[in-house]
Amino acid sequence: MESKLKKLVKGHSAFQKVKFKKNEERFKRLVEEGQNPKALFIGCSDSRVMPDMITGAKPGDLFIIRNIGNFVAPYKPDEDYHSTASAIEYAVSILEVSDIIVCGHSHCGAIEALYKELPQTTENLHTVKWLDLGREAKRVASLAYKDKDRAEMLRYTERISVVYQLENLLTYPGVQRRVDEGTLFLHGWYYNLESGIIEHYDDEKFAFIPLC
Repeated sequence: MESKLKKLVKGHSAFQKVKFKKNEERFKRLVEEGQNPKALFIGCSDSRVMPDMITGAKPGDLFIIRNIGNFVAPYKPDEDYHSTASAIEYAVSILEVSDIIVCGHSHCGAIEALYKELPQTTENLHTVKWLDLGREAKRVASLAYKDKDRAEMLRYTERISVVYQLENLLTYPGVQRRVDEGTLFLHGWYYNLESGIIEHYDDEKFAFIPLC
């Protein structure tokens, strides 16, 4: 544990000496002008998925939400604490981003967990509840791939879950309003860990196809 922390400290030192110095003027402008991100990126907390790296984004380009499974909980108008929901509202209504990307990925632990029996305990009750947001994707995938390879079924579940999260986004009043106005666009992406390829969901072909 200590050795990993030392690596992060060394990495920060290198950032200060090289990357920060190289982009110092840009960072200063970001402070002076405030943030004006191009898109909201909703991705998985998986440590192997790095939004800035896979998109080539620079500081200030992306407003990022990361959670288990890149899930989007449906809009729920109560006074409880909703971290993902509040970030969505902030990006859409305050920052007024023009695009929202929901990005799933291959070999997602959250999706694989949907197919396991996870007894609820005091240490995982929030996780077990959160996984409910992937149950519909699992149900559809289980029917479509019941006689096929498990790995194929998991890859399909990962992709179809992205589509369901896009539908959940539309339950947010601000998102629906701006989509109707034509000022906000929703995108479903799927990142393949093995190949580095990003696919996007084509709602006319009902399929994920390579982004480029």
